[in-house]
Amino acid sequence: MKRVVVGIDSSTQSCKVLVLDAATGGELRSAKVAHPDGTSIDPRIWADALHQAWRQADPGSAGTVIGVGLAAQQHGMVALDADNQPVFDALLWNDTRSARQAAAMVEDHGAAFWASEVGAVPVASFTLTKLAWLARHEPDAAARVHRVVLPHDYLNHVLTGRWFTDRSDASGTAYYHPETGYREALLHEYFGRVPELPEVIAPDTSGGALLASFGVGEPPVSAGAGDNAAAALGLGMEAGEIAVSIGTSGTVFASVPGRPTADPTGAVAGFADATGGYLPLLAVINSARVMATTAELLGVELAEFDRLASAGDPLAGGLNLMPYFDGERTPNLPDATGSLTGLSRASLTRENLARASVLSVMNSLADAAQALSEVSIPAQRALLIGGGARSKSLRAVAPDLLGLEVDVLEAGEYVALGAARQAAWAATGTLPAFERRVGTRLSPSGETWGAQSRSLYAAERTRLYGV
Repeated sequence: MKRVVVGIDSSTQSCKVLVLDAATGGELRSAKVAHPDGTSIDPRIWADALHQAWRQADPGSAGTVIGVGLAAQQHGMVALDADNQPVFDALLWNDTRSARQAAAMVEDHGAAFWASEVGAVPVASFTLTKLAWLARHEPDAAARVHRVVLPHDYLNHVLTGRWFTDRSDASGTAYYHPETGYREALLHEYFGRVPELPEVIAPDTSGGALLASFGVGEPPVSAGAGDNAAAALGLGMEAGEIAVSIGTSGTVFASVPGRPTADPTGAVAGFADATGGYLPLLAVINSARVMATTAELLGVELAEFDRLASAGDPLAGGLNLMPYFDGERTPNLPDATGSLTGLSRASLTRENLARASVLSVMNSLADAAQALSEVSIPAQRALLIGGGARSKSLRAVAPDLLGLEVDVLEAGEYVALGAARQAAWAATGTLPAFERRVGTRLSPSGETWGAQSRSLYAAERTRLYGV
């Protein structure tokens, strides 16, 4: 009977279960169950979605399950009482209500302290800021907190009945250093005490056996990972490569050996990866949704939006969109709104507005890529992934705005794929090499519009937002 591994991705939007051939990485079965929209959620909804997706994928029908791995959205605060019941909704990475707490932390100690102490400067995404918000605004709930975990830790417990995590996810809490472990003094300072925290285990080990109730025996469940670290593992990233992921949010990251990044500007987060190395990363809140929202305004489907954006003037006729529709994490502008400048009767066309939307998303990610190159290994190639990478107009502008060769990878569930690779690693002792499928390789055109667009975007960002 075929040996299979299961990779699970519990994202902001949905829970995906991917069943792969353990030898080749070939997909055998899959399923997806949606999560409700929003920035906070009862975490038991994730557990229900996981069980539904598992039943729909039916991994046992594909072969003998030898291992299971799970990755999930980073940072979210899951605060539990002594009976492991939530005391408050889980606050997700994109919930910005703790922005004041994040700013106070930086004011208390300075950005350089945080970069050195935990590898990243606090922003509202990080778990510690959310715990500080809970202590300040919901003291009764905070008093009942017995254990604090992350979304992937919570679901590891659903799978195994045990509490454990990995370096990649723990390094996004702002109370864990990727080299030296938990910083309990920071929890004392900003939450008032240290709740129970999950054990951090190595990426090639198992945290426990899958519960028999899942119906496939009791294969090992691997450490799991944060979503971006799992994506890097699924991509099989090499030296000189950066990933540019374009989904609801956008991320730019690399997987590197050596020492963790410590960026005192706060732009680059010095996370751990899922191999024992490091994952310098920048995240933006506003990504593919900017294009979807613009398409909705124009009253067109995404295919027609793509056509309009491709037909527009290369510089959108002078229109410049700042895409901070939902506040922003990079740059750190949690209360910002977007801006549209350069309006005239000549410039305000459907084509130019669509083009400006595409340029805004890619310029925001190009800013992130530039910041990453300044503190990490300079990039030679970008790997374009995520639902937004399906946009022809965005793919067309990416090489010129990034100033790099771009590999557009075939659509795939790279987070779940990385979780499955890790599951095979924990089960067999060997990290398998699954083939990467490149759809298109693109190079910069050499034309001047790309540099002009980058300059215009940077000038307007500074003029309007001071960053």
